[in-house]
Order: sequence, then C-alpha cells, then structure tokens
Amino acid sequence: MSAPDTARTAAEAAERDWTEEERLAFWDAAARRLEWARPWHTVHSSTGVDPARRRGPELRWFDGGTLNAAVNCADRHVAAGRGEKVALHFEGEPGDRRTVTYRELAEQVAQAAHALTSLGIGKGDRVVVYLPVLVETVVVALACARIGAVHSLVFGGFSAEALRFRVEDTGARLLVTTDGQFRRGRAVPVKDSADAAVAGVNGIEHVLVIRRTGSDIAWTPGRDVWWHDVVDPQPRTHEAEAFDAETPLFIMYTSGTTGQPKGLVHTTGGYLTQASWSHEFLFSHPDPERRGDDVHWCTADLAWVTAHTYEIYGPLSNGATQVIYEGVPNAPHPGRHFEIIQRYGVTSYYTAPTLVRSLMGWFPDGVPESYDLSSIRLAGTVGEAVNPEAWRWLRGQVGRDSAALPMVDTWWQSETGATVLSPRPDDPAFKPGCGTRALPGVATAIVDDAGTPVPPHVQGNIVLTRTGPAMARTVWGNPERYYSSYWRKYAAQGWFLAGDGARYDDDGDTWILGRTDDVINISGHRLSTIEIESALVSHPAVVEAGVCPTFDAQTGHAATAFVVPRDASLIGGGEAAAAAAAGVAADLRAHVAAQIGPIAKPRDVVFVPDVPKTRSGKIMRRLLTQLFEGSALGDTTSLQNEPCIAEIEAICAAR
Repeated sequence: MSAPDTARTAAEAAERDWTEEERLAFWDAAARRLEWARPWHTVHSSTGVDPARRRGPELRWFDGGTLNAAVNCADRHVAAGRGEKVALHFEGEPGDRRTVTYRELAEQVAQAAHALTSLGIGKGDRVVVYLPVLVETVVVALACARIGAVHSLVFGGFSAEALRFRVEDTGARLLVTTDGQFRRGRAVPVKDSADAAVAGVNGIEHVLVIRRTGSDIAWTPGRDVWWHDVVDPQPRTHEAEAFDAETPLFIMYTSGTTGQPKGLVHTTGGYLTQASWSHEFLFSHPDPERRGDDVHWCTADLAWVTAHTYEIYGPLSNGATQVIYEGVPNAPHPGRHFEIIQRYGVTSYYTAPTLVRSLMGWFPDGVPESYDLSSIRLAGTVGEAVNPEAWRWLRGQVGRDSAALPMVDTWWQSETGATVLSPRPDDPAFKPGCGTRALPGVATAIVDDAGTPVPPHVQGNIVLTRTGPAMARTVWGNPERYYSSYWRKYAAQGWFLAGDGARYDDDGDTWILGRTDDVINISGHRLSTIEIESALVSHPAVVEAGVCPTFDAQTGHAATAFVVPRDASLIGGGEAAAAAAAGVAADLRAHVAAQIGPIAKPRDVVFVPDVPKTRSGKIMRRLLTQLFEGSALGDTTSLQNEPCIAEIEAICAAR
C-alpha cells in the first residue's frame, strides 16, 4: 500500500470510529468559523422518531446561539477589510456584465432589506422569488435572511401552475419577479405567468418587479411595484438583527416522484455551518494563502438547492469570488461556458452530468484548444450519479489533463442541504462515477429492507445514520409527510431514508445507482437505470439516454431506452429514417448486452430530441414510463424542459 493510500485509509478509519462526542466537537468547531452574536449552549439535540404520532425527529443544532446569515455572507467581510474583493461576476445571456464587490453586495442587501420592510415583510413572513440568475436574485435572498423572512426561490422557467402551488403552499405575502428574462437570444415574458399565479390569491400583498428586458407588461396598481422605485432610493446601511439558530431560512421544493412537491424547511445556524464548511472543504484552494485567487462557478439555477449551498450561502460566507450566469449553455453558441471560464479565470467548475453529456454531443472532437481553460484547478458534478464516460470527458477536456485534475463527484439531496458523499480533492486516485465515502461529520450505510448491511456488489438502500446540521427539519405544513417520506421505514434505527439505491465495491466505496423507484426488475434481476444509461452513453451514437421500466407480461419489467442521438435524422418518420433507426437501435442493444449482460438489453429504443429533466438535471424516468405506456402523466411542473413532453408523446404514439 502506498503512502497516500495509507494516509487515506487512516483518515477514513478515524472518521468512521468517531464517537458522538468527537463528531459534535467537529461541528462545534465548524460553526465557530462563522460570526455569531451569541454563542450556543448545546451543539445538538434530537428527539427520536415517533411512529405513534407519525412524526420524524425534532433536530436542533446550536441551541441558544443567534446569528444573521446575511451578515455572515457580506458585512463581516467588509468589516474585515475585504470590501473591495469581488463577490460576484455576473454575465447575462445577451453579454451584459456586472462585477459586484462585497462592499457593494452589503449595500445592496441593506437597501433591499429596507425595501422589504417598507412593503410590510418581517420575521417569519414568506417571500417567493421567481427570477432567473441575476445579481438581484442573490440580493433579495440575502435581504430576506437579513430581516428573518423565509425565502422560497422558484425556477424562472416554471409554469404559472407550478408557481401558484408554491405561492399558495407557503402562504407568501410577497412575490418577487421580473418583466422578462433572456433565453436563446430573445426576451421571454415572465410577468404574465406571475400574474396568473397570484390571481385570486388573497395572501399576496405585493408583486415586486425587476426591469430586466424592458418588455411591456400588465400592471396592477397598488399591488405591483418596481424594484428601482422601492429598492434603489433606500439607505445603504441597515442594522441587522441576530436570529435564533433554528429560525427558518428558506423553503426548498423537491420535484418528488409522486404527489405534490414537498416544501423542505432549512434553518439558519445549522444549514449555514454545513454549507460554509463543506464549500471550503470541497472547493477552496488547499493553501489558505492562495484562496484569494479562487473563482468558483456553480452552474446551477439559483432556485436549485445546489445553488443555495454552493452559489449563495457557502461561497459568500467564505468570502469567495464566483461567477453567476443568466443564460443557457449553448447560446449564442455551444462554447459559451468555455468563454466564461476563460474570461473570469474560473478555478472550480461545478455542474450537472446532463450538461456534461450535452457538451460531449456539441463537441464530439473535444473542446477546441482555442479556449484557454488553464485556470481550472478542480471540477465537480452534482444532480445524479455521473456516467463514467461523462466523468472522463469532463476531466480530460475541461481539465485538459485527465491524469491530474481533482474531481469531486458529490452526492447529496435537497433534504440533506449539503454534500454527504464525495471523493476528497486530495484523494490519490479517483473512480469515475463513484461517490466514494461520507464527508466528516455525517455517516451513511447501505442496507436491505430489514436494515441489515448489504455485502459488496449487492444493491441496497442508502441511509444516513448520522445526519448533519444542514438536514431539513420538516416538510412545510405537513410534518406527517416528513415522517412518512424519510423516517418511517427505519424508524427503529432512527435512520434517514434517502430514496436512492447504492452498492459497495470491494474497497468499501459507495456507488449511487439512482432512485430506488427507478429500479428495473427483469425476471427477478434488479437493474439500475443509471448503469444501463451509462452503457448507452458510452456508445458514440448517443448524446443522452433515459432508461425506464415498462410492463412486460413475461418478465414483469422491460428496459425501455429513450435515446438522444448524435444524428438527429434518426428521430421522426420516413421509411429511410426508420430503417436507419432500427439499425442503430440494434447496435445499442448489443452494446448494452456486451457492457452489462444480455439481461440488461433494452427491449425498446426510442429516439427523441430530449429527455424530461428537473431543474436539478435529474431525468424524470417515471414520466418516460407513463409516456411510453400511454398512461396518465404525473406532476410535470418541476421540469426545466416541459415542451419535450409533447414531442415524446407524439413519437411514442406513432410507434
């Protein structure tokens, strides 16, 4: 065993063998990295899971402590003399740019905090934010945190129906939106959807509108107010109040596989502690003296939990410089991300596997050498398990050196609030697509339905046996759903059920296999959809693939593959196209059989222009099953690309 391997094994053993006292001492130290107005008297307490009352545990962190998240993300850096350090490099899709220092950020948050107060918003009030990736999106989120209001960010591409559900479910008093947003070179209207979402909703008192595109919009006098009218004139200083550590900070809605989305409640002290510590651990330069050169770019939409943790609260609490980009990655051309990396000297690039696969399709011969990507020091993926082929492409093409670039393949969820599994940036070796092991301070296990640990190479349920301080405390307005969704199955052990399948390898490292309800059971063989998708994506004819279970009278399930081909002529009708498609489909089935085994070979291969994905980049496989079988569709309001549903439906109907 080499020296680095010995060091890694010793570190893993030390973390695994921590007593609860040692674990809490770790989080105590992590919390002390932040600025607190009053220290806590108890690091952590928890009640047990209560099946009789159908309630999950009551988790509390840093009891007695008070702090302000906005102060930690802006003011304290100014007070420390770092006010002129760049906080945000903003790039709009049309090419407009803004650079915001920490001093300017603190001033803008102060103005927005005054404006929210003038509109009647105070501690505990809910504010729904329906905006694209703008500086103002970050500002208003921090302004809510500054005054103790609870924000809920909603993806700017969601429908009026999806927005209305979140406005009504939160009981929001204020909606923040924009006149429009830029997408693919044109101004897309937004205000009409906002108006439709709040029509007849009694709780909404004001709609605060940012002028982004200059589009003509409908206006409701008395209710609608312009951002520039109520925010810009406000004072640039604001006296912040410190709030109890368990004060709700934001409500994050999950896409969910069944039923309405769940509003997960994250609180201030614990969430900020884990977000801040994990961002520094995973993305900051290992030499503190060189962190001033870091430029972090998390490509997620700000409404996604990944952006909350690694684009708002984590990086800003650490005083980092980062990039935020409004638009899509292929407008006006597919190299837009590489331009941005080059322009700002991005050092850490954190993105979704679905985007990596798109880049692979746009650049089949690799990223042109004309893009200077030499600043990249680290890359990471998030959303769902990354296919090994996409992992290698990201490391080799964006990193320009497949043998050297550290890769953090992070696994976590909206529920956990921060990364749970990831390789360390200083690991001596990486396994493409492997989540590896739990970060310090949390612990996981892979178990069967009875709670017994599974041996290597056997799929089980991944559970958190020790949760971190960023864990969601409840489902907004529905504590029973919090219990039934996450805690009921392993109530006796007090474990959190993540809902993903996983397996160990011979080294004890963890591989995530996708949602357990995406497992395909073919004649008793349990197959992971992600494993089949990875095999398909490794074929040169494939850009993206989504695999789902469909009914088969003989085997129970069949694997059905929806494939986005490099050759778009395979999609659609025509005798010649059908013949070509049949030939490629046969090649793909044979390829999967060779990669995994004949049992995994898709029965059907359907060529489509896109597969349905949530805003976090997760493929909605249950929708693919419903589309193929012609059954009623479940909730589609969380999709980032909802128009593809009608296209896939037409293709399936024509089969």
